[in-house]
Amino acid sequence: MAGTKEINIPVMNPDDPYAMPAAMPSSADREPRSFDLGAFTKPTSKQDDWRFTPVERLEEFLDSFEPSGRTVVSVTNIDGTAIDGGIVQISHVARDVAPSGTVSRPSDRAAAVEWNVGHESTVVTLKGGTEQPVLVSVQGGGFDLDSLHLVIVAEPGVTSDVVVEHHGDARLAEGVEIIVGENAHVSTTFVQEWGKGSKHVGNQRIHVGANATLRHSMVTLGGEVVRIRIDQDFGGPQGKLSMLGIYFVEPGAHIEHRTMVVHNQPDCTSRVIYKGALDGRKAHSTWVGNALIRPCASGTDSYELNRNLVLTHGAVADSEPNLEIENGDIVGAGHASSVGRFDDEQLFYLQSRGIPEMEARKLVVRGFFGDLVEQIAIPAISEHLMNVIDRRLARGESEAMQAVLEDK
Repeated sequence: MAGTKEINIPVMNPDDPYAMPAAMPSSADREPRSFDLGAFTKPTSKQDDWRFTPVERLEEFLDSFEPSGRTVVSVTNIDGTAIDGGIVQISHVARDVAPSGTVSRPSDRAAAVEWNVGHESTVVTLKGGTEQPVLVSVQGGGFDLDSLHLVIVAEPGVTSDVVVEHHGDARLAEGVEIIVGENAHVSTTFVQEWGKGSKHVGNQRIHVGANATLRHSMVTLGGEVVRIRIDQDFGGPQGKLSMLGIYFVEPGAHIEHRTMVVHNQPDCTSRVIYKGALDGRKAHSTWVGNALIRPCASGTDSYELNRNLVLTHGAVADSEPNLEIENGDIVGAGHASSVGRFDDEQLFYLQSRGIPEMEARKLVVRGFFGDLVEQIAIPAISEHLMNVIDRRLARGESEAMQAVLEDK
């Protein structure tokens, strides 16, 4: 797409790598960026980008496969009515036909596999402001391997909301490209609510234009293994990016999110806030947040935050923020992360006021996620998200009681 620029991570001079610090490669982004599968080695747990990932549980996504074609994609207004084709245009193009393939390149082997095994991309083009959110529904077609490539394009000046919901059973390799034109103001909300046993490996690549705003929300509430990497850059000054994330991890599940924010234009702002709750034995979450401030990005204002609430023993949360600053002329840059157990004192206080334990647990978790749900600001899905979390908590309580009875 005209005006879209590649993320261009500096490459060091092998003859004199320290001649200029800004010419050194990013230590948080060592992998190549390429459409060529051969550019990537087979991942192992010894590689930094995969050391938190149960690679053995995702091996099927790391080599070429024949997609089943059973994943069903539909696009409507969020209330289920037909969209206005003059405002939201839906098209299907060959995988290598613009705007498909115009936002950076795959950044790991799984993303390169997704690109190479598919043949077609679904393109959602926002040509004007929408009165209600656009809903892209992705229905899994079973446990046969499949791939999906989705491109969301917001033309210059557009104001709109897009919700992408994933349901059903699936083993899905997914690629997403988001192009936000100049002066556009867009929100995209991705909901993963997969059935048990489902696997989802995703790569999202985002380009935010000059003076544009994107609120990007990621909500992961189901799936046996989910690994989503998000790469982003700016196309001009005064761009604003907000990345919000909510995840709830059940026993035995692995949920992983990786964000890479590249400040490559002056006077841009980014905020990354992810929160997760883990409930059950061998529940495992990973959040890795990377922010790179390039030498040309004066006036940058960047911050990333991750909070994890461990509800039961036997759950593990990995949290790793990374920040690289190659320009001293910035407004601010920072990061923080934490992993904490469920607060027994809060629970005791609520129970002492006559609230049953299960309801008290729900209240604490709702309070933990509440500010992010408000920021997502899509009324049609906000309460649904909380209700899903309530049901998962209740299910976890029932399974825990059953385990105790079986031990006896």
